[in-house]
Amino acid sequence: MLSEKLEKALNEQVRIEAESSQVYLSMASWAEGKGLEGIAQFMYNQSDEERLHMLKLVKYINERGGHAFVSALNAPKTDFGSFQKMFHELLEHEIFVSNSINELVHVTLQEKDYATHNFLQWYVAEQIEEEALARNILDKINLIGNDKGGLYLFDRDIQQITANSAAITPQ
Repeated sequence: MLSEKLEKALNEQVRIEAESSQVYLSMASWAEGKGLEGIAQFMYNQSDEERLHMLKLVKYINERGGHAFVSALNAPKTDFGSFQKMFHELLEHEIFVSNSINELVHVTLQEKDYATHNFLQWYVAEQIEEEALARNILDKINLIGNDKGGLYLFDRDIQQITANSAAITPQ
């Protein structure tokens, strides 16, 4: 059985994961509108992945005797200025989510809920991967600079990153 404090914290993470899905969906739509099909597909996949993270939490809360809530979400921004700025925001957002997961893990230790602590280790590992991927993408973007040919290749290649990560990421 989940403690009231932990149930509330887990439900807050449900909201964060849902909002993350919306943020990436908005990024996908923006990129698609700019003709950046590879980037758009990458962001659509990120959005889907965040929704799966949310659902995993919802099911866990309910399985442990809690009640998962579907709450109101803050609307994401709709303009990102440039694809470079958008990927900087992606990294910043992943760091925010990592910090949130770390706080949640801290609550599990305070509450001595080792089952939930164990459950959250998947999220800890996932966030390490998400941040590393975002940093790797930013490194590639910095190599491109303002080269239009480089942007074309990057947009095409990021679809490959999406395909590769989808093949190895457990759902």
